[in-house]
Amino acid sequence: MQLKPLFTFLTALTKNNDRPWFQERKATYDQLRKQFEEDAEFWYQELAKLDPGIAGPAGRKSIFRIYRDVRFSNNKDPYKTHFSAYFTASGKDIETPGYYVQIGPNGNTLIGGGFYMPDKTQLAAIRQEIDYNADKLKAILAAPDFQRYFGSMSGDRLKKSPAAYSVDHPEIELLKHKSFTATHLMTDAEVLSHADFRAHVVNVFAAMVPFCQFLRGAIEA
Repeated sequence: MQLKPLFTFLTALTKNNDRPWFQERKATYDQLRKQFEEDAEFWYQELAKLDPGIAGPAGRKSIFRIYRDVRFSNNKDPYKTHFSAYFTASGKDIETPGYYVQIGPNGNTLIGGGFYMPDKTQLAAIRQEIDYNADKLKAILAAPDFQRYFGSMSGDRLKKSPAAYSVDHPEIELLKHKSFTATHLMTDAEVLSHADFRAHVVNVFAAMVPFCQFLRGAIEA
């Protein structure tokens, strides 16, 4: 998609986050949304080649709505100020490992994925896999492309060791994780000056495939 018009629209939306302003420019939004759907379909098709476990619904079904759920939020702005999509084996189901892309101005562009906040059973399974196969995960995290785009695994962590593991466990720092994510942040300048942003997203996703497969294998075992 054309990123400069998208950033222009979203920047203006940030300053005019209300229904009358948005409705007057709904045609512009619909056009930008259609372009993003085309990109999402491209990313889905490329991901399906890289990671066959992503053979779920079509890419456009992986796109999040721009409308915010404000029922339980102090922020009552009705619209998100970014476009985003999440690719997994079951559409945008966030309860399974997957690949995420978010595009927005003011430093709100990122490409990432993994598994954010697995449930208790899933978390136990991932920690068990780390306990059994830490060398495999560490090799994934040390891979040149993973290091290039992400640097390290991110995600919320416990301050103390999990109850099932000793504080002197050799992999205790990995086991403290409650979320297992990888995030590639991009500045506005990097996004807008990129020669082929759509291809860049695929390259970043490709670097994350072994990581997502490790997590998915742990919870599906």
